[in-house]
Amino acid sequence: MSSIENSEEVGSNKTKNRSIWYRAKRLCQRYPLGAIGSFIVFLVVFAAVFADFVAPYDPTTTSAKMSLSPPGSDMLFGGDMMGRDVLSRIIHGARISLAVGIGSTILGGVIGTIIGLMCGYWMGLFDLLIQRIIDMMQALPLLVMALVMAASLGPSLENTIIAISIPLVPQVARVIRSNVLSLRELPFVEAARAVGMSDLRIVFRHILPNTLAPLIVLGTAQLGSAILTEASLSFLGLGVPEPYPSWGRMLSESAAEYVRVAPWLVIFPGIAISAAVFGANLMGDAVRDFLDPRNQS
Repeated sequence: MSSIENSEEVGSNKTKNRSIWYRAKRLCQRYPLGAIGSFIVFLVVFAAVFADFVAPYDPTTTSAKMSLSPPGSDMLFGGDMMGRDVLSRIIHGARISLAVGIGSTILGGVIGTIIGLMCGYWMGLFDLLIQRIIDMMQALPLLVMALVMAASLGPSLENTIIAISIPLVPQVARVIRSNVLSLRELPFVEAARAVGMSDLRIVFRHILPNTLAPLIVLGTAQLGSAILTEASLSFLGLGVPEPYPSWGRMLSESAAEYVRVAPWLVIFPGIAISAAVFGANLMGDAVRDFLDPRNQS
């Protein structure tokens, strides 16, 4: 009996594995651009997690002998003005970009979700005041507000995350508020009120789970913007300071003075920023289409 049960368990596991691979294949066929974007994001995540093992050199080690060395066998992407390996700095820079991008997206999403839930469910004077503040915040572009916040807080990893997360709050709050306004009038919310549930329990137990789909879509869409904003702040000297390798700071150090003598100092960090933002945007579009009920068959 045990051998029969074991064979049945092995067969069921094989069926599950085939089903998972079949679904993954179908998703790649249905959303090819999303698959490409997810693969790019996976490469960035892999480089960030295993940077200590993947990078050929220490990103902070300098060498006067290798200063401005062109791409070759010793340094695949060449060396910068201080003899540091550009490839190693790009690989370790993925950690900074992901930490800032994911951290600011999560922090802005949490704050915006709480504000959106409160405004959409309780409304009243509180909603009126908060919406006017959000209107003023949305009147400024994302980069301008991030510049103001970063200049006020100072350059550091934590301050950069805060500086980018604050401008992301208004859009999240508006999306969540609009969903809550439609959900609060549905029968299941009225039934929860009728049985005597508290407002907090209704909001977090019944309304919040129904706003997760648009929140996930918005978060994946904002990830690319957060990575690009971090690179812009670092380029202007208001982002993550040395000795942390940052893609934007790599451009800032070499763009003006060494662009003609050593163009690889600009080309490779620029490609890394473009690829990360491009992959995040493609993945966000695919997630939006996948979670859209109109596209479900």
